[in-house]
Amino acid sequence: MDIDALVVGAGPVGLTMAAELTRHGVRCRLVDRAPARSDKSKALVLWPRSLELLGYAGAVEPFLADGLRVVRARLFANRQPLAELRFDVVPSPHPLALMIPQSETERLLEAHLNRLGVAVERSVELLGFSAAADGVEARLRAAPGSEESVRSAWLLGCDGAHSTVRHGLGMDFAGSAEPSDWILADVHVDGPVSPDELRIDWHAEGILAFFPIGAGRYRIIADGEPSAGDRPRDPTLADVQAVLDQRGPGGVTVRDPLWLAGFRINERKVAEYRAGRVFLAGDAAHVHSPAGGQGMNTGMQDAFNLAWKLGVMHASRGREILLESYSRERSAVGDLVLRNAAAMTRVATLRNPTGQRLRNAVLPVVASLGFVRTAMSNTLSEMSINYRTSPLSRDDRSAADRARALVTGGVVAGDRAPDAAVVEARGGAATHLFELLRSGRHCLLLCSAAAAVASMQPIAVAVGEAYGDLIDVFIVAPSDAPSQTPLLVDRTGGVRAAYAVRAPTAVLIRPDGYVGYYGQPIDHARLLAHLKSYLL
Repeated sequence: MDIDALVVGAGPVGLTMAAELTRHGVRCRLVDRAPARSDKSKALVLWPRSLELLGYAGAVEPFLADGLRVVRARLFANRQPLAELRFDVVPSPHPLALMIPQSETERLLEAHLNRLGVAVERSVELLGFSAAADGVEARLRAAPGSEESVRSAWLLGCDGAHSTVRHGLGMDFAGSAEPSDWILADVHVDGPVSPDELRIDWHAEGILAFFPIGAGRYRIIADGEPSAGDRPRDPTLADVQAVLDQRGPGGVTVRDPLWLAGFRINERKVAEYRAGRVFLAGDAAHVHSPAGGQGMNTGMQDAFNLAWKLGVMHASRGREILLESYSRERSAVGDLVLRNAAAMTRVATLRNPTGQRLRNAVLPVVASLGFVRTAMSNTLSEMSINYRTSPLSRDDRSAADRARALVTGGVVAGDRAPDAAVVEARGGAATHLFELLRSGRHCLLLCSAAAAVASMQPIAVAVGEAYGDLIDVFIVAPSDAPSQTPLLVDRTGGVRAAYAVRAPTAVLIRPDGYVGYYGQPIDHARLLAHLKSYLL
């Protein structure tokens, strides 16, 4: 092979994919036919779950430094407040919506990739490819008349909605375009619009949304009536002002446009994200309504999901089911995002006056319920994404115990692994579980009482001997105790509370921060059987 992986498309998804592949020991090339990064704002928000994953990769700090932190969204109907949704209640180290233009996201991701020793190869186009059981041969053109053939173990299509990789696979991009025209305006705004919130206005004539970018700059989105032609015309600044005057809070003016565009919403998705040694991620696999701002985040999380699995396979330590799990896990997430975004769009664009009145009357009542607000916040922030039905998830508790964990706020196998503060017994350094995931390996927590630490040693030794290069093993106890295995002291009880530890408990956290295995009480044989099911 000339290279382990060829990544096509250097948007946020391709940049994330290349960086994560490199972090997991997979040599890759990243090519893009565009001569330079986009200067458009495009996708604007990074949600808490994506920030956590960037944290595992050691890349989140520049984003937090450059982005605008927003902690709430407010919804109005006919200029009257209907509901408020808080992001600062999300159980994450990053409880916020980070507003940052996609052009900046790409710049920061490319800088991160460069620090890892990989450069984007621009003005390089994928002409075609042929895939076999043992690899993929791709034809690239770097300049008119200049072509090369590249053999790689894997081909990753991160090349957007018009993906050359997807077309090369002949995959059906099933779905449709919505009939309504939409306008997008990246402009400067003067008037009573708060710079620290997302604002959505429902009006009899349609929806208007404000997304702050910083320094008086906002993204404005509004819907309109369908028009003839293949694509809607781009609005003028006067068109945007007219919509604001009709639907907005009043007294708002726009100036100095950076980007004005008309668009239509497409909702499409492939059935499978994988064909042999070729994989699709991001818009190449799924496109949907911008409602909820989930698109870029979902694509980047596709990359975080796949890269560690390819790393394990590249090291000849994984079974085929590991690769099969990618499409199963991420396609289910894609279906969920499509449904949620479509539902939000339908509710927001109601035209029937009776339906609008009913919507505006019901929403404040529903949104006043605490559990509903929590569910909405966790859905938007992508904290509720899980892989409970994945073949890589196994929970050895009874059905009743699993149900109890869900009701009481615990976790089950497949859920996002919560963070908690701990102290390293050797040296006494304070740290967090999320810091442990920066290694790029699995993390096995063997939780017990201090008096039972010695009984955990045989399990730790067995896992270490079989999978020491893939799994970091830690014993977690409420106080210090003699231990041959690295010991984490759970002084505040954060681990016990987050993971509902009531007996000796084994929690396996995958490199992408999801619980792969939960055993309570610990069953040595079942834990090893689960590891053996997808690791060599």
